[in-house]
Amino acid sequence: MASCYFLLFLLVAVTAASEADAEKKLSPDFYTSSCPELLPIVKKGVIKGIKDETRIGASLLRLHFHDCFVNGCDASILLDDTSNFIGEKTAAPNNNSARGFDVIDDIKAKVEKSCPRVVSCADILALAARDSVVYLGGPSWEVGLGRRDSIAASRADANNSIPAPFLNLTDLKTNFANHGLSVKNLVALSGAHTLGLARCLTFRAHIFNDSNIDASFAKSLQSKCPISGNDDLLAPLDLRTPTHFDNLYFKNILAKRGLLHSDQELLNGGSTGKLVKKYATDTVAFFKAFAKGMVKMSNIKPLTGSEGQIRINCRKVS
Repeated sequence: MASCYFLLFLLVAVTAASEADAEKKLSPDFYTSSCPELLPIVKKGVIKGIKDETRIGASLLRLHFHDCFVNGCDASILLDDTSNFIGEKTAAPNNNSARGFDVIDDIKAKVEKSCPRVVSCADILALAARDSVVYLGGPSWEVGLGRRDSIAASRADANNSIPAPFLNLTDLKTNFANHGLSVKNLVALSGAHTLGLARCLTFRAHIFNDSNIDASFAKSLQSKCPISGNDDLLAPLDLRTPTHFDNLYFKNILAKRGLLHSDQELLNGGSTGKLVKKYATDTVAFFKAFAKGMVKMSNIKPLTGSEGQIRINCRKVS
């Protein structure tokens, strides 16, 4: 009899866990009835933002990445500081570099007008990242929806969780693994650096101290980014096409022209080096791996059901 009760307990526990997992599952159809105009509103807002400033596409992608790596994809990065917490905008990886907040604000305002108090800022961020990549020539993927927004943010967590540009390969692998992401995800998602610019502060040590860098490339950057000063000077992460999503990022790494120390580190490992070489010669394989990586990253610890809230203004708790 005792064994029967134990089996019944296990069955109930497994069923409860399965129901919890099902509740957590995101769906691309989540807003089909409640906000049918969501996808075209976000897409239109992203395209307008990129047309106003092409760099915004990379910024929106980066916002989603930096959001998901800090306690999950919950739009915590969008919160301004309050008397209760210091938010993530002034954390080292974001301070004076995280951008695109106004574009998200504009999209959110239009979404609120179409369907008030329905769509989360976290879901808008996920869609904006996808639409940015597609508009700039990259792959598309199905975005699961149904996230809710956090009611707090943490600068300390952002400082500890977002991978820094000076990390070595071992630390990069550990960082991604801590978020449930594989080595293949690490290499493919690093390919996001085919878009955008980086500040002198983030690549200075690489161009002055590292040996795994093309000498002429380092010298050309040293004239713009000296050993001290010019911290905010910008250089393209992808030398030739920083506003077009392609596989040149990996070709740059093979030529020892990765802008960041963390970029060039990918060539230092057997498995990561093989993937760099593969993606440098096979755009289709890179696009496929990137899309899969984005789906996986976008599913990091989402708030769902009755967790969190739906913010009316993405910058503050409702």
